[in-house]
Amino acid sequence: MNQSVIRHVIVQGRVQGVGFRAFVEYEAVARGLEGWVRNRHEGTVEAVFKGEETVVLDMIEACKRGPFAARVDALHQRDGDAADFRPHRSGELFSVLPTA
Repeated sequence: MNQSVIRHVIVQGRVQGVGFRAFVEYEAVARGLEGWVRNRHEGTVEAVFKGEETVVLDMIEACKRGPFAARVDALHQRDGDAADFRPHRSGELFSVLPTA
């Protein structure tokens, strides 16, 4: 069995107003991942994924593509920790959070 990991990602490009958060939520839930996604005031989308390493890496690859109307110019990622995961709403597998 794969090791469980937490990854924090920031996606840059045309990623707001194109259904990017809904895309991320759908793809993450379909993969059984925990975490959250939100828009950032500076125009990026931020997300945290928690789950088996290979599944999380596959999710990050999906984020690099995004939904049809999006244009991903860059995706920055790093190892996450419990503090990164904290905004996740209790009782939800994957949370869509307000803009920060």
